[in-house]
Amino acid sequence: MHHESHYATVTEAINKLRERGFDLDFNPGKNCVICNGQKFNAEELEIVDVYRYEGNTDPSDEAIVYAIEAQFGLKGILVDGYGASADNDTSELIKKIRIRK
Repeated sequence: MHHESHYATVTEAINKLRERGFDLDFNPGKNCVICNGQKFNAEELEIVDVYRYEGNTDPSDEAIVYAIEAQFGLKGILVDGYGASADNDTSELIKKIRIRK
């Protein structure tokens, strides 16, 4: 997994990932990830990078930024909460996606 640095904020991580070509928005669907109306199963995706952020004062600020690559070189970002703000369905789906070594 690629880790140049850990960015200070979620916004900074997203901006830097976009500069690296992760310019699509991946969104959780029911047992799939959706991008531009196209549905991807976990087997069609690979997590390239992960950045985790803890809220200093508010647990609802906790988030994980995933840099994901899909078939045919499509690259994008999926943001999910964790801890108190985690979405269980999304978390379970993410666990099924292969992580690039």
